[in-house]
Amino acid sequence: MMPFAWAIPLFPLASFLCLLLFGKRLGNRSAAFAIGFSLLSFVLSITVLIDCIMHGGYKAGFTWLDAGSMKLSAGLAINQLNALMLAVVSLVSLLVHLYSMEYMKGDQRYSVFFSYLGLFSFAMLGLVMSPNLLQLYLFWELVGLGSFLLIGFYFYKEEAKAAAKKAFIMTRIGDVGLFIGMILLFWQTGSFEWSVIFEKAGSIPPDLLTAICILIFIGAMGKSGQFPLHTWLPDAMEGPTPVSALIHAATMVAAGVYLVAAAYPLFELSPASLSAVAAFGGFTAIFAASIGLVQTDIKRVLAYSTVSQLGYMMLALGAGSYEAGVFHLVTHAFFKALLFLAAGSVIHAVHTQNIREMGGLWKKLRFTGPLFLIGALSISGFPLLSGFFSKDEILAAAWNGNPGFFWVAVVAAFFTSFYMFRLFFLIFTGEEKAAASPKEPGAAMLLPMLILGVLAVFAGYMNTPWFGTFLSDWLNSGHPAHHDSPAWIMILASAVSLLGILLAYLMYGKGSIRRDFLSSRIPGIHRVLYDKYYMDDIYGFTFIKGVRFFAGFLEFFDRYLVGGVMKGIAGFISALGNLGSRVQSGNAQTYAAAAFAGLAVLLLIFAAIGGYLL
Repeated sequence: MMPFAWAIPLFPLASFLCLLLFGKRLGNRSAAFAIGFSLLSFVLSITVLIDCIMHGGYKAGFTWLDAGSMKLSAGLAINQLNALMLAVVSLVSLLVHLYSMEYMKGDQRYSVFFSYLGLFSFAMLGLVMSPNLLQLYLFWELVGLGSFLLIGFYFYKEEAKAAAKKAFIMTRIGDVGLFIGMILLFWQTGSFEWSVIFEKAGSIPPDLLTAICILIFIGAMGKSGQFPLHTWLPDAMEGPTPVSALIHAATMVAAGVYLVAAAYPLFELSPASLSAVAAFGGFTAIFAASIGLVQTDIKRVLAYSTVSQLGYMMLALGAGSYEAGVFHLVTHAFFKALLFLAAGSVIHAVHTQNIREMGGLWKKLRFTGPLFLIGALSISGFPLLSGFFSKDEILAAAWNGNPGFFWVAVVAAFFTSFYMFRLFFLIFTGEEKAAASPKEPGAAMLLPMLILGVLAVFAGYMNTPWFGTFLSDWLNSGHPAHHDSPAWIMILASAVSLLGILLAYLMYGKGSIRRDFLSSRIPGIHRVLYDKYYMDDIYGFTFIKGVRFFAGFLEFFDRYLVGGVMKGIAGFISALGNLGSRVQSGNAQTYAAAAFAGLAVLLLIFAAIGGYLL
């Protein structure tokens, strides 16, 4: 099936084009139409994955631009990494399409929403199949466009418009870094092809190679919401909840991690760049997790959780464990998509996103509650669930790479289990606070959550110390060997996970510890966390106000200084012209007087020059 892999992204593209042209005629049938195309893409992705496992990779292409000695190609490449990504992206996209069929029912722009989903899926699938950096960059920008349209879907809301613009601008900042790095690679290797770049990377001067890798990582920081380019990701919650699941689980934010993984042979040649990736990843993991401890919007808690988990993935890649970062990318796609879709079910039932206005939903949402619990347990690293195995891989990689990073990851893991179960107990236990009687959604919303719940439990078993390290062994072609995990790391990870859950239960479930036990004693720290370390305020003061001030100064300089000088010169020339026109009167006496006056001026000038020379 490899020769037909090119059709995988074309199915969602066809969905986008058809719904754009005929969506109004299709009406509510738009969902079934989009789901059908998404299903075809998923089925073909699975066959390509199986074919890749059985027979290896595949590459095909054609010359796109031939200009003298420079040839640019386009096509597709299938290897272990992107075959796996194709399956994950197409599966999550299919489930989000199915979930949205009921969730978005009644929206006036129903068909438009599904057309945007098709465009977004097409962009991400095209990105991971790209055989060269130039083609990847084109799809990279198209992913940004798709996110802009989906985040700003409710364009009549000021918050949604602001969030869409913020996401677009913040990610463009990172894209500048990627673009410069891409140009430098072409300058050094003469090609955008990954295979040629990797072959010639050893001849690039080490300092320049480090700079290139860091520039590529800056691009990844923007898409994957790494500090300090993370602030757009929580605001992206203004889009519909299915969009949040798609962006946070398997598409846009995964693109940054995928980019570093795809370019990993370059990073391996630059230990300094790997250290930078690990440092930013580790800091982001604990930074975002600490913010998630005190947020009150259910989707924002999950958003900061995503930022933190992406930091975990970057930490693993920077610590030298390519397979651990990819493994966590896969498991995270399943349990994070589950958590967002379950959160959407909760919001759909109680019509609020404020967790302080929720409670007692366990008995009302008999399917959503257990599925949310599975997702919370998995992301917390609860033993024997998928997140447990992938986090154990990351902790082992961090310990082998840098013990400092290891302890940062441990603290972030504790924060994660605490804030996830703070969320769970506030939503599903205690007294019921909903004004109307909450009801479970229909089968179209429950089925995707059920599938993701199964994957959140069992997906990790493809890479365990007990059942075999199939994923690592398959991914490891040309990459570092699998990190063995000491038994005490697994025990510590389990203990940290259980301790966070226990503390959340004592504070928010049983109530034996006052909820304001810490916030009342250290209100300053609580305020800093609640206000997200004032990052938006800092950016608003330094960059936004700074740029406006500089723009105002340039306007003043242009209008009053440059414009004033130009107006002065123009006025002088005009006055001189008027004077000259008056002199040109046709009167011979006037001309004679002017001639004598000019002669007198010249004589005075010559006399002055002569006196100076003598």
